[in-house]
Amino acid sequence: MSSPATAPPAPNNLKRIVAASLIGTTIEWYDFFLYGSAAALVFNKLFFPDSDPLVGTLLSFLTYAVGFAARPLGALVFGHYGDRLGRKKLLVLSLLMMGGATFAIGLLPTHATIGTAAPVLLTVLRLVQGFALGGEWGGAVLLVSEHGDARRRGFWASWPQTGAPAGQLLATGVLALLTAVLSDAAFNSWGWRIPFLLSGVLVMVGLWIRLSVDESPVFKQALAQAETRASKAEPAPLVSVLRHHWRDVLIAMGARMAENISYYVITAFILVYATTAADVSKQTALNTVLIASAVHFAVIPAWGALSDGVGRRPVYLLGAAGVGLWTFPFFMLIDTGHFGGLLLAVTVGLVLHGAMYAPQAAFFSEMFATRMRYSGASIGAQFASVAAGAPAPLIATALLDEYDSSTPISLYVIASVVLTLIAVGVAKETRNRDLTEVAASAEDGQPGGTEQTASPAPKARTL
Repeated sequence: MSSPATAPPAPNNLKRIVAASLIGTTIEWYDFFLYGSAAALVFNKLFFPDSDPLVGTLLSFLTYAVGFAARPLGALVFGHYGDRLGRKKLLVLSLLMMGGATFAIGLLPTHATIGTAAPVLLTVLRLVQGFALGGEWGGAVLLVSEHGDARRRGFWASWPQTGAPAGQLLATGVLALLTAVLSDAAFNSWGWRIPFLLSGVLVMVGLWIRLSVDESPVFKQALAQAETRASKAEPAPLVSVLRHHWRDVLIAMGARMAENISYYVITAFILVYATTAADVSKQTALNTVLIASAVHFAVIPAWGALSDGVGRRPVYLLGAAGVGLWTFPFFMLIDTGHFGGLLLAVTVGLVLHGAMYAPQAAFFSEMFATRMRYSGASIGAQFASVAAGAPAPLIATALLDEYDSSTPISLYVIASVVLTLIAVGVAKETRNRDLTEVAASAEDGQPGGTEQTASPAPKARTL
């Protein structure tokens, strides 16, 4: 029989929890990706007008990368308090911070109005975005992972992951609509502000749903156990992670390399490459990412369900290897300059990326003990983003500028794939782990995560 902590909640309750996590991550990723798309399309002109076009784009992507630099700090702070106070409270705070910063960008004066203060303020608001996102991901996926049916954890936990393509879809869709109905002059003058200001409305909707869900039962159980040991000082979650789960943190960071780098090359850098090297219109490039993101959204739950059947590692390894093999054909198809070629390149790339991204939520959650799970999963995921996603558009743009060829960019992506294959290859399968048993072993002073033998999945009904 399932223990109370691992018994699945009622279907309607679980679906509400999934919806709360999904809408929150969608809004946060909408805000984050909106900045990336604007950095590629207009920020170089509005905030760095004294530079030549490609250098302006590089500077624009530099402010984009700054958001990634703040994500590890967000992971540390939100992880610490999320493991001490609970997942729900920190998720509400992250949503407010992200939405507020994005709304403020929509009101920000440009370089033409206030000079160099404009890019400085833009960078500060980008730091707030990154800080909030660093705490959002871990809490959202844990809220679902710790509520859900253990036998279908990969499927249910993959739904918050669809917030990334949903946010990309929403951000790109709004931008594509505005560029279609507005002239370039109108869009550059005031039209680009509209998607940022819309974030205020989206945040209100997200808060209404997110405030309606309960705290994770697994966390409540672990908190109650910790309170019975009140006489014994509990170490900070970060200390516990580094003591008991350092190997899992390294594996999570390695697993993120190909996933993170390939995603930002496929969705952000393509707006630069397609419009400069392949002479594709801005509208065509945006439409391509828009359609491919819809497909990406649809395949992530399917990959998550497959990881419940065959394991997290096989699906993850398939995605990493597939991205490596697709890299050269990806750029060859874009170089044709045809919409069909672009669409095939980006869609296949995102489908293969989904095979890494879908099982990632359950995979990382199952590595760490409950009272250090928020910290461990967030640190492993967000510290990798500094070396992976943050510089990816910058490195790709610099390589294009230096070599005027996509070959060095392809080799860059393939190098990240090799790192991910090694990291996931040395990890142990986590599919059948009971999250409360991981908690018991690690919190009693024994290493958990990949050091622990997988326990049989609890008997629980299929939702």
